[in-house]
Amino acid sequence: MKRIVLITGASRGIGAETARVLGHRGDHVIVNYREKRRRAETIAAEIAAAGGSASVAGADIADTDSAAGLISAVIAEFGRLDVLILNASGGLERDAAPDYAMRLNRDAQTRLARLAVPHLPRGGRIVFVTSHQAHFSPTRPVPAGYEPIAASKRAGEDGLRAMIPEFISDGIDFTVVSGDMIDGTIIVRLLERRDPGAVTARREHGELPTVEEFATAVADATTVIAAPGHTIYVGGKDFATAGR
Repeated sequence: MKRIVLITGASRGIGAETARVLGHRGDHVIVNYREKRRRAETIAAEIAAAGGSASVAGADIADTDSAAGLISAVIAEFGRLDVLILNASGGLERDAAPDYAMRLNRDAQTRLARLAVPHLPRGGRIVFVTSHQAHFSPTRPVPAGYEPIAASKRAGEDGLRAMIPEFISDGIDFTVVSGDMIDGTIIVRLLERRDPGAVTARREHGELPTVEEFATAVADATTVIAAPGHTIYVGGKDFATAGR
């Protein structure tokens, strides 16, 4: 039986590549998008053309009603949800409201997890995708301009970790995947404009992980056998000096 996997923010970048990897592995992937329906449909079509199975689902997960509608629509169509990958994030957009980063990277993540928990079977999985710059932000400097993202994503991770006792009680696995700056992503391109020195400094520690490498790690996180709250690290070995 195919697993039903919902990936938020999957119409491009890491989410889209994760969808391709999991579709290739035999899961049915639901490509969530906020506005870019055509882009999401293209990803789903690519997966299907390669022999996989995928569909699309539009929702703004930062909106309470839209998030609830997303989970309801998935259950109505498939009858279950096996894996939720919390990949969507943001806050550096030019027109973003001052509180948008927290609403998306913290509030939306914990809300969607709570909405999904009643529908996840024992052995189901929630995966939270983050960055080293956010995960280690309490102990390591944060690139200029990235502070709202780092603070809100760390807050989102902390909020999800606070739910671990509930996950354990319901038999749900929870895994965090944290990566160094991922080469080719929008975040890195934005940081190269705002704080190019920060990106250069990361490159001095070695090649940055690629989208494909990081997406594969996210896909692997849906099956890894580990205690709830286990963190998978991709790139940035120097961050280990901050303590993991």
